[in-house]
Amino acid sequence: MPNIKSAKKRVKVNTVKAMNNQMAKSALKTVLKKFDGAVASGDKAEATAAYTTAVKAVDQAAAKHLLHKNNAANKKSALTGKLNGMA
Repeated sequence: MPNIKSAKKRVKVNTVKAMNNQMAKSALKTVLKKFDGAVASGDKAEATAAYTTAVKAVDQAAAKHLLHKNNAANKKSALTGKLNGMA
């Protein structure tokens, strides 16, 4: 445990930022799971709506540096492939 005042503040700030990152990652995973569920159900309209929200969420995560830009591009490509692969 730090004794210096600025080090104590850094511990607090880092804890808050870690929680925010964890919540954002969890929200991203939830959106991606909803898209996968929509694709599995076979409803094209629902899957298309879920696709747009999923792509937006991936872009926002990349902008916040939660995902690397190439990882985000890979995820978006996989989402597009799943959507286009629907019958």
